[in-house]
Amino acid sequence: MRDNDDGLRDLYQEVIFDHNRKPRNFHAMDDASHRADGHNPLCGDQLTVYARVGGGIVQEVSFIGHGCAISTASASLMTEAVRGQPVEQVEALFRNIHAMLTEAHPDCDLGKLEVLSGVREFPSRVKCATLAWHTLHNAITRAGDTAVTE
Repeated sequence: MRDNDDGLRDLYQEVIFDHNRKPRNFHAMDDASHRADGHNPLCGDQLTVYARVGGGIVQEVSFIGHGCAISTASASLMTEAVRGQPVEQVEALFRNIHAMLTEAHPDCDLGKLEVLSGVREFPSRVKCATLAWHTLHNAITRAGDTAVTE
C-alpha cells in the first residue's frame, strides 16, 4: 500500500510541475467582464485573474502573474476546471477546494484538482494553492470592481 501512496504522490507532483512549467490559459484577457488582483504577501505570489461571464456561465478564464510552483499550477488547473461552468458551480467548487485544503476533504469528486490535496500537509503553502481561487471568487462576486486578495 505504501508503494501505491508514493506512486500517487509522484503522479500528483508531476501534474503540478507540468502546470507550473506550462501554465494553461496564461494570458491577459482584453474582453474580460470580470477581473481581480491577488497577492500573497507571505511569499510574494501575485496574479491577476480574468473572466468573461455571460448568461451565468464562465465562458473564458485566464491569469497572468508570478508565483511559486503551487500557486501557478493551482491557477492553471483552476482555469481548466471552471471554463464553461455555471457561476454557481464555480462557487461550489471554490468552497470544496478551500475545504479540501483547510478542513476535511469534501464528499465529492474533484477530478484532476485532487492533485492539490497534498498541499494540506504543508500549512504554510495552503495560501499559495488558494490564491487563484480566492482571486477568481473576488472577480466573480465583485463584478466591475478590482479586488485585492491577501
